[in-house]
Amino acid sequence: MKTYTNVLVALDFSPIAEKVIARAKNMAEQLQAKLMFVHVFEYIPPIEPVGDMMLGIDWGINEQELMDLAKERFAQLAEGQGVGGCDRHVIVGNARVEIARYAEEQECDLIIIGSHGRSGLARLLGSTANAVLHHANCDVLAVRADE
Repeated sequence: MKTYTNVLVALDFSPIAEKVIARAKNMAEQLQAKLMFVHVFEYIPPIEPVGDMMLGIDWGINEQELMDLAKERFAQLAEGQGVGGCDRHVIVGNARVEIARYAEEQECDLIIIGSHGRSGLARLLGSTANAVLHHANCDVLAVRADE
């Protein structure tokens, strides 16, 4: 059986996040693995089509403030779950791509991610957990939300 040594936990701050952290913390303790956390901040600046070009619109949104809020929320969640000393990173980009990229960059051998168990239209559109599963170069554990 493969032993995991570097475990990346991808969080989206949804209600399932605490369950994902608890599962990851338990596994890391049992395996004596290093835990690290990532949150991908998906911010798409507003744009407006003008002829053949797309121009950015300034709606007065400060991207750095949004990033700082995400980092603050991340710190609160980690401290509340007893993993405040673990590495935490907030990345701007597409979660489906960035989680797998970051795991490879950090030489992770397991990604733990929450799965909301969507059905119907949401399933047709795909999920982040499913996309990470197909893009990652390591094992992926999906922690299902309670029904």
